[in-house]
Amino acid sequence: MAKKKSDDSGAAASPAAASPNGASPNGASPQAASNASNMLRAPAEVLYAEEIEHLIQEDKYDRPPGWRMSPRAVLTYICGGKTGSREITPKYIGHQRLVEIAISTLVTDRSLLLIGEPGTAKSWLSEHLAAAINGDSTKVVQGTAGTTEEQIRYTWNYAMLIAHGPSHDALIKSPIFRAMESGSLARFEEITRCAAEVQDALISLLSEKRLSVPELATEVPAAKGFSVIATANTRDRGVNDMSAALKRRFNMIVLPTPATIETEIQIVRKRVRELAVNLELKAKVPTEDAVEQVVTIFRELRTGQTLDGKNKLKVPSGVLSTAEAISVLANGMALAGNFGTGEVTAPDLAAGLQGAVVKDEEKDKVVWQEYLSNVMKKRGAEWRPLFTACSEHNT
Repeated sequence: MAKKKSDDSGAAASPAAASPNGASPNGASPQAASNASNMLRAPAEVLYAEEIEHLIQEDKYDRPPGWRMSPRAVLTYICGGKTGSREITPKYIGHQRLVEIAISTLVTDRSLLLIGEPGTAKSWLSEHLAAAINGDSTKVVQGTAGTTEEQIRYTWNYAMLIAHGPSHDALIKSPIFRAMESGSLARFEEITRCAAEVQDALISLLSEKRLSVPELATEVPAAKGFSVIATANTRDRGVNDMSAALKRRFNMIVLPTPATIETEIQIVRKRVRELAVNLELKAKVPTEDAVEQVVTIFRELRTGQTLDGKNKLKVPSGVLSTAEAISVLANGMALAGNFGTGEVTAPDLAAGLQGAVVKDEEKDKVVWQEYLSNVMKKRGAEWRPLFTACSEHNT
């Protein structure tokens, strides 16, 4: 899911290490860095608190209602750049124009839908947009088969409801309800995982910009700045398709997979370095050759052909996203640090590759074996250790 802009999609991530003066590389203060270090996964507005504050202070452009910084400053925060004397790290590596369209959508009264294959940084981009615009990326509804309309609108503290009847104190507001009140962004993850009737609860909220609470005989109007950023996987098409009426309330942006192997390697290498620090993995970062080999395998199996285009390949049932390639390398570091020499070896990577590729034991095992025999085996001495380790795991 790397500091350079490119024409491909992907994501950068959290800071890699502490700087000599005690601040983290993203510029967070020692106190903020300490708070973040106690969280397994700190939200973007915590990890990049000082970068955000610096952008706000340096911002000379007009800010839309409810926004902490201008659209130009949001773009700099997301895609990276220089403001004043400070270099801002890129959070998303991809088509800058797509980011500009996303930001411009949120300036209007329309909501934003980010769609794409799993692992194309939809949630990552959504989180960082909310962090930059509002300083709060935590108003989140997670779409699942069990998500109910109450989780989109509101529910009640039933003990208080029974004891005292409907009241504002007994009302439990959803993240979208709170975003409407405060004029901020709400995030709706995996919207197509929800049942159609649950999705349709959004239609009136997004069109009328009001939420009715009949039990209290009141309506809550959305404050200026309110919007929703939703995400959906293309792999979920047909699960619970969005109605035409709901689609009309969104501007849709398709986030592509990385278009070149160089960009994907850049993304993976950066993210692995950052995970190594954040998770305190006790191993050296994988070599550039190891990263390139893992990304090559993922890319070839994902596209169904070798990089040179000369050989067609069978495609496994899994997604084999950039995010999974990162996971394979991080898992290799965990194995090397805890049960090995501290240096990531071919057997460490092979263990993760086996789990990533072989999701369907019957089908994928054959696909993986054919790739090992017909492609990896023929790539010479540099690939021999990884071929041998992967072959042993796949027996």
